Formats: sequence, C-alpha cells, structure tokens
Amino acid sequence: MRFSPLQQINRTNVQQLQRAWTYELPATPGADIAAFESTPLMVDDVLYFATQIGQAIALDAETGKQVWIFDPLREVAGDRRPVVNRGVAYWKGKSPVACGDRRGDADRRIFYVTPEGRLFALDPATGKPCQGFGKAGAIDLREGAAAEWPDRQYHVTSPPVIYKNLVITGSEVQEFPSRGPSGAIRAFDVQTGKLAWRFDTVPKPGEVGHETWEGDGWKDRSGTNAWGPISIDIENGMVFLPLGSPSYDFYGADRKGEDLFANSLVALKADTGKLVWHYQIVHHDLWDYDLPAQPVLMAVRRGGREIPAVAQVTKTGFVFVFDRRTGSPLFPIEERPVPASQVPGEASWPTQPFPLQPPALARNSVTLEDITTVTPESREYCLQTFGSALPSRIFNPWGSTLKLEMPGTLGGANWSGASFDPSSGYLFVNTSDLGVVGEMEPQPANSPEAYLWGSPWGTFARFWDNQHYPCQQPPWGTLNAVNLNTGEIAWRVPLGVVDALDAKGIPKTGIYNLGGSIVTAGGVVFIGATADHRFRAFDAQTGKELWVTKLEFNGHATPVTYLGKKTNKQFLVIAVGAGGNIGDDASGPTTLAAYSLFPEGASSPAQVKLQTQLEKIPAGPGSEPRAINPPGAAPVQPVSFSHRRHAAASMKCDDCHHSSNHGAVPIPTAAECMTCHQTVMKTSAEIKKLAQLQKENQDLSWIRAYKLPPFVFFSHQKHTDAKVGCEVCHGAVPEFDVLRQEKEISMVSCINCHKLRKVSTSCGLCHNIGF
Repeated sequence: MRFSPLQQINRTNVQQLQRAWTYELPATPGADIAAFESTPLMVDDVLYFATQIGQAIALDAETGKQVWIFDPLREVAGDRRPVVNRGVAYWKGKSPVACGDRRGDADRRIFYVTPEGRLFALDPATGKPCQGFGKAGAIDLREGAAAEWPDRQYHVTSPPVIYKNLVITGSEVQEFPSRGPSGAIRAFDVQTGKLAWRFDTVPKPGEVGHETWEGDGWKDRSGTNAWGPISIDIENGMVFLPLGSPSYDFYGADRKGEDLFANSLVALKADTGKLVWHYQIVHHDLWDYDLPAQPVLMAVRRGGREIPAVAQVTKTGFVFVFDRRTGSPLFPIEERPVPASQVPGEASWPTQPFPLQPPALARNSVTLEDITTVTPESREYCLQTFGSALPSRIFNPWGSTLKLEMPGTLGGANWSGASFDPSSGYLFVNTSDLGVVGEMEPQPANSPEAYLWGSPWGTFARFWDNQHYPCQQPPWGTLNAVNLNTGEIAWRVPLGVVDALDAKGIPKTGIYNLGGSIVTAGGVVFIGATADHRFRAFDAQTGKELWVTKLEFNGHATPVTYLGKKTNKQFLVIAVGAGGNIGDDASGPTTLAAYSLFPEGASSPAQVKLQTQLEKIPAGPGSEPRAINPPGAAPVQPVSFSHRRHAAASMKCDDCHHSSNHGAVPIPTAAECMTCHQTVMKTSAEIKKLAQLQKENQDLSWIRAYKLPPFVFFSHQKHTDAKVGCEVCHGAVPEFDVLRQEKEISMVSCINCHKLRKVSTSCGLCHNIGF
C-alpha cells in the first residue's frame, strides 16, 4: 500500500522538515546516465539500497554513515554502463547454513540484481555474498531466459520479491526486435538459488492463452515481461504481475491476436507459479501501453463489508480495480470499439477495455482547441509542427502519416504507481500529460520488422515544443486522490512547476514526472518525481501543498519513511540524481537525502550546506569522444573516394553531406556526385563508374564507417547548430584519403561530451526508451 502508520511528522508540523543528512554516492564515470531510482529498505536501523552501476550499499539509518559497500564489478576496467535499479529485497528465516558467521538456525539475506543480470544474496551485517547460494553467492538470471541471445538486453530494474523461502524476479528485456530473451517470471530458493518454478508469460502450446497468438507468433517472443515492481499477497499466498507489451511494441503483424499475457494483470499461486486469474488491460498493444506500475493491494468497502482488492494504475490513465481473490472487477468495465489499423500486415484488435469508474486520471484526447497558450511562441511551434496530427484520441493506431497518441508512452501513470490510505480509502496517483508523435515507416526487405515507428525527431518524440513545454493546455502533471470506496476522484492538483514560466507569472502548470508517492497516518502524502528538482508534501485529505523543498537534482524515486531506534525521530529519505528519461540535467552529485523535524527557527547543518550547494551545482567531468587506437580497418567502398583531395579543392563537409534534423546525414548519390564530375575528372575510371550508375538510375552502395543502432536517434543539424565541429566525432577527415571510424561513439562517449558542454543527458533525446 505504501502506507506508513507513523505520524510524528504530520500535517501540522511538516513545514519544519529540514535536511538531516546527505549521503553522496561514490563518483563513478557514467553512473548518472540512468536515473537513481532506488527506494532504500530499512531493517534494524540500517538502510539497504542498490545503485545503477551494480553496488549494494548499507548505511546507518539515523546518521547516513556508510556501514558497508559491496561492488562485484570493482575490478572491471573502463566505464560501466548503468542500469536503473529500484531497490533490494530482505529475507529472514531458518536455514541449515546461515549466511555469515552467525550461530544457530537464524538467517538473514539481502537480495539484489546487478546490471549484467546476476542475483546476489548478501549478508546484511557485512555485505559479503552468501556462500551456498548459487555460485559464490549469485545466480546468473540470463541462464534459462537470455542465454541464447547473448547480445540482447536482459536486466532486472525492480526489486525481487520474497514469499516464504522463495525470491521471485521479473525482468526488463528488449522492445526491439521482436525475437529475443524471455520475459518469464521465476522463483528461486532463497538458500540455494535453485529454480523453484517458472511462469511463461507467453504461453506455450497446451497452456492457457496460447490460442491468442496466431501461428508461431509466440515463438521466441520477447517483451511480455514484468519490468515494474511485483506485489505479494502473503495472506492469500498470491503474487501479482504487471506485465508489459510484447516486442515489437508498435507493429504486431507477426503476433496477430490478443497476445496473452501481454499487458495483463496476472495473479499466480506464489508457492507454485500456477495461474489463478488474469485480466488483459490492452489487447494486441501497438502503443507501448505496458503495465509498469506495482499492483496495489488493499481492502475496499462495499455494502458494509471489506473486500480484498487489487488496483492497477496504467499508462492510459485508467484505474482498474479487482477482487484480488477472483479477478472480478469491482467497478464496471466495458469493451468499446476503437479504430482499425491501416498499416499493411497489421491486424489491430477491434475493441479495448474502458473502466466506467474511476474516471480517467490523464487526458486521452487532444483537439486544436486544446493547444497551449502559455506563450505565443509555444503555441505557434506546436500548431505548425503537430497541427496535422490533430485531433487525436486514445487507441488510435499509428499510420503512414504523423499521428499523436495521448497519453503517450510515459503515461498517464508509470512505474511510479500509487499509494493507498486505508483509513480514507484514497488511492494517490501521480500522472503525466505528455503525448508522443510518430508514424510507421516501411523497412527494407529482410529487416527484423517490416515497419518501424519513428518520426522526424527520432523515436519516442514527445508532443512538446522546443523548450520541452507540452503542447496542450496545462496541467501537464497532476497528483490525484481516488476514493476507491466510491470510484470518484476526491481531489486533483497540479504537480510541479516550470520555473521559467513561473517567473513570467504562469504558476502551477504541473510537469511530467517519474517517481512514486507514500502516505502516512500523519495525513501527509510525500512525493518527489517531478522534473523540477523538488520534493513535496500534500495534505492527504484536501490535496493542499503543505511543504516543498529544492533538491540537488530530481527525485526520480519513491521515498521511504521510518522511525530511528536511537533518536526516536521519524526520517524521510529519497534518492536524488541527474540523468533519466525526462530530466534535462547534464551531470552532478548522486545522493540519498534524509529529512527530519527540527525546532521552529533552528537550522540544520545539512540544510545549510545544501543551500550553499544549490547555488552552484558542479557540472561534473566531461570529455571529447576518445580516439580509437588503433582505428579499425576502413570499409571497402564501391568507388575510391578521397576526403583529403576534396578538402584540398576547398570543399566543405556540408557541400556533400546536407545536415538534417531527421537523423543520419545522407551520403551523396551517384547523380549528386555527377553534378560536379560532369566536367571534373570525367575521364577517371572511378568517375566513369559514377556516370554509368547515373545512366542506369542506380544508387551507390556506400558503406558507413560510423553506424548507430536503430534505437538511437542522432541529429547532425542540432549538433551543427550548437557549433559542434565535425571533427569532434569524425576526427581530422580533411586529412584522410580513406575514411574509417576514428572516434568512439559509445553511449558513455556521447554522455561525456554532453557533460563537457553542460547540455541535457536525458535518455529520451537519443533513445527508444520505451517507458
């Protein structure tokens, strides 16, 4: 429920919160590429959490002093590629061989997953791996799920969950291409690491739901995974899975049908993994509307009695509520017709589920009348750029021309999920109102997919202006309280500000957000989440903002609150850092920030230090892309071409390579080359080849020396506009006869270059980020 019975901090004194301590994580190159989303676990006055670069850390919960740090990758050379990690799990029980050197049969273990997919069991006292669990304290989760696909994505971004003597894990797998690692859910013995059960999220022949995949669409299907947090119902012995979209997210010609158990809330027997019930929330998903949020377990009141319930919040902005024992909806749901896809080969599902209550928490349509008026410039940009995609509505399939989907892939609600107050029956949900635009683009024969979703601005192009202000009227982000006893919205308030607009007298626009809320018996909802570097407290009954404080960067995590045993003080802790999918931060410190109450008028030393730091956040290290030493072999081109000779003739890069906002810079065709060579060197054997190709109306099969994956978008025009010279990435091309890759173009290299120039490192600038 993410509810705390603590009430030392309450609606009457929450204004007295100040920074109690700050733990700054060890600086590691590349660590802030992924957001710091970990929610610490407090056990016996010790905080346990995990980082994006594979470290598990324990701190004194009242002082923030480090108890231990475990880093299984400490001897790995070079920069690490970070992976979001939202936390750890804790188990306590009896074991024949206890972890550590404790005597007797008492045993305790911390479980977490590293970026490369190893599930570790650690001694909570020392941070050392538990011998006897797997191999040297860890099991490789890729085995049995991704071993056949060694180069494909397989991560675990949300904490494992514990049921009795089982540790249960989901996974984050690739969204493109469609064939790859499995999203199967697995349970392992907490003491040995042996597999206890497995639930195939894409059912095999003879299993329930197999008939919903036409032909062999189920084979090697990637996606359909639980990358968001899983929930455990201890009382009823059930595990609840929020399952994601099948890969590829936007084109399903090779997976016709409803595609169970994709986009479904699934209930299993926790001890065996056997299916109890399921409900599919999106049929044959074409919009990346996976279920990212943890199912919320609570009781709702109906007719004077309490019903064990589960609520699933969604990217679509809908809230679905079920009897958690049977899967029966507690509010009516109706299947409504939706538009059919016109993309060749596609067969979209004709209907989608719409709950009649509660009302949608996010905007799901946009018309011309809804376009922003926050500034004249923003309105003009949005109308000129996206006017052709209007009007728009939810579940409108993509087509061959630009379309808008609202809510977008960010939601609605996201992995941030919801918190629940059992005394009021209120469910607290933060949502974003930020659409995406795109169109389906046919691909060459033998491509992994016949069509890819994209846009002139790359994949996952947001419905916002060039200042990243969403194109529809505010609010752009909200915090909602839903009364689950009645199905009505109790209150809704804007969540977040845009400082530049606030300075112009346009306050409380709300802003897109990622990170969850908690609620306490003190009547307060706490949430960071917003892309405005703030941490806030709201009155749980009214939605009034009671307290707000500035952070070093964004709090893209769910906070935790607990009572310190020594001081008897209630603490509130949140992870803070740069990076992520919606922030524009370039670089800076990654911290765990703790707050507690201080007497009125008193100043906390940690708060004073923070205020000084906020005046000037350090930019962090940065560097130009490194030269490859030695450079690789030059590709053999269809005609000999010397960049050096063309540069000596006073030609510039953009004479042949016309910069574009639409991704890769085009390489000249034979016809374009012949515009000069009709008269220049026309007797050369190589120019004769060009002339023949032009005559036959054939193109040149140039081989690119610099290749980017299909999920990476790079705008040469933006870099040219920012006065980034070609040589930064390509080296001294005017000196080369033969072109080869001279500079590193890895993600870390790009991030370091952005840091050097103090520009955004938001994942969504370049990546098909999915959520």
